[in-house]
Amino acid sequence: MGRSQRIGLLVAAVVVVVVAIVLIGGGDDDDSSSTDNTAQTTSTGGSTKKPAPPEVPTITIKDGKPVGGEQEIEVDKGDTIRFKVKSDADHEIHMHGYDIAKDVEAGGTVSYNVPADIDGIFEIEIEDLKEPIAEVRVNP
Repeated sequence: MGRSQRIGLLVAAVVVVVVAIVLIGGGDDDDSSSTDNTAQTTSTGGSTKKPAPPEVPTITIKDGKPVGGEQEIEVDKGDTIRFKVKSDADHEIHMHGYDIAKDVEAGGTVSYNVPADIDGIFEIEIEDLKEPIAEVRVNP
C-alpha cells in the first residue's frame, strides 16, 4: 500500500470518527436518563457534556517490527501527541524532531504525551534497530 493510499485511509477513518462523534453527541439534552460515555459537570446548576477523550493509539512491536506496519498519527499544532508502545523485547523508542527517547522493557508499555508545538512530519523508531514504527504529522 502506497503512502498516499495510507494517508487517504487515515483521512477517511478520521472523517468516520468525527461523524460518529457528532451523531452521538447530537442527542437530546435531557440528562436524567443519560447513558453515554461523556463526563458531566454541574458548576452552575446546569450540566455540560464533555466528550470522552480519544483512544490513544498503541504501537505493538514484535520481533523488532511494528505489528500491522508503520502507523500514522496526525494532530494539530497546539494539541497533544499521544501514543503508547508495547514491546516483546527491551528497546529504546526515539521520537525524532522532538528528540524524545524512552526505554520500553520486554513485555512492557511506554506512553508518550508530548505537546505538539513543532509542526512537520516526525519519525518514531526503534533506535537500536533503526526500525521506523510510526510517523507523526503535526499540522500547522
